[in-house]
Amino acid sequence: VQLQASGGGLVQPGGSLRLSCAASGNIFSINVRAWYRQAPGKQRELVASVTSGGITNYAASVKGRFTISRDNAKNLVYLQMNTLKPEDTAVYYCNYKMSWGLEGYWGQGTQVTVSS
Repeated sequence: VQLQASGGGLVQPGGSLRLSCAASGNIFSINVRAWYRQAPGKQRELVASVTSGGITNYAASVKGRFTISRDNAKNLVYLQMNTLKPEDTAVYYCNYKMSWGLEGYWGQGTQVTVSS
């Protein structure tokens, strides 16, 4: 499985961005699609996830502002990020895995910078 993340950039506080993750390869057994982020000097953290059954989960810090969605026909997963804050600044990674507890597959990361 290969993942390609895109859509990052520089945005002002309060602005919006939409990240995309394109998948190729054998994703038949993938049950969890997720976005993580890593800010400088911090550990990587889970931002949002969606299961094959459509169950979504969000970190408390982004709930109500971020939305994860998927387009199964195009093998895409999106992260719509609204009302961005400077503390959202990080490299964002998409991750596909067969189940929680497994490392899964990682995209290359896309930089999101929220600054005025």
